[in-house]
Amino acid sequence: MALNVVEIWRDLHKTPELGFEENKTSAYLAEALEKLGYAVTRGVGKTGVMGVIRGAEPGPVLMLRADMDALPFRNDDGSIEAVHACGHDSHCAMVLAAASELADRVRRGTLKILFQPGEETLHGALEVLKSGAVDDVDIALGCHVRPIQDIPTGTCAAAVRHTSSTFADIVIHGRTAHASRPHLGVNCAEVAAAVTQAVAAIKGDPAKVWSCKVTSIQACAAAVNIIPDTATLKLDIRAQTNELMDELLEKVRMAAAGTAAAYGATAEVILPGVVIPAAVYDEDLVAELAGTIREVLGDECLARDCGGGGEDFHFFKKERPHIRAAYFGVGAGCTPGLHARNMTFDETQLDMGVRVLTAAALKHVG
Repeated sequence: MALNVVEIWRDLHKTPELGFEENKTSAYLAEALEKLGYAVTRGVGKTGVMGVIRGAEPGPVLMLRADMDALPFRNDDGSIEAVHACGHDSHCAMVLAAASELADRVRRGTLKILFQPGEETLHGALEVLKSGAVDDVDIALGCHVRPIQDIPTGTCAAAVRHTSSTFADIVIHGRTAHASRPHLGVNCAEVAAAVTQAVAAIKGDPAKVWSCKVTSIQACAAAVNIIPDTATLKLDIRAQTNELMDELLEKVRMAAAGTAAAYGATAEVILPGVVIPAAVYDEDLVAELAGTIREVLGDECLARDCGGGGEDFHFFKKERPHIRAAYFGVGAGCTPGLHARNMTFDETQLDMGVRVLTAAALKHVG
């Protein structure tokens, strides 16, 4: 029973839910998988769903993965509203529609359908890994709708080359004093400005993609005529490779500590505990996806590989290196861009993702 991808997307779009709160979303997807004949496990990685169909002949364990959660946006009254501004509802729709096409066509190996929670929290894939639900997976495939800045509408890219990404806080400690006696204090507002410039001066390999920037500065005392003795800087850091990320983080630590020391202050770099890995793909699988895109959509629909953003899908490969992984982009014309509250896209393009997922899966379990 083939399901209509646009109808699924419209259903899911009505009930956006934040990470690890995707109760209605996961219930909808679990019930749909059960009707298709999949053996379903609920509560995977807290709120995730796994559907499984096994073929009669030996073969690989193939997993199609989609993320489920929406993004939080603050309203004028201070309340938080969940909005599907990254297209995760469309990913679920494409994977579920592909699952409906594949339900009675699995001949060898095992097909696993994973609807993963909490991608935007950075912890979703890690929670799924803790559950053991992907320990036997041999091949993992994912996909993401892409904005107009990445690839043309109506095309697919065989690989989305996500960068490693993380946030960091730099906490600076100085010494307070009355503003009329600045020589008795260590002004953390001034230190914060200097550390910001030091971070901006960090350089990485120009042959690779990287970004390291301060996005927030807080340094204030109880009154304007008091020298502030603490400051906090927030950074967004991205790197094309995991090795380059390690290098940038070490340079941030050196820049912060050295600059602060020059002013008589101290600085500590605090990470959130999660550094999203860079994309590490099995290039033969990427080449296979490129061939699949050509076969089912036509040569003119294969776009160049694109980058943009981070994705916790890559924890599967990092934590389980035996998994062969690939992740393609669907040019749905997302505008004005991903994570924009008013993000929209061309829903008619979702069928491309369904066709590619189905054909790619059949090469391994059909």
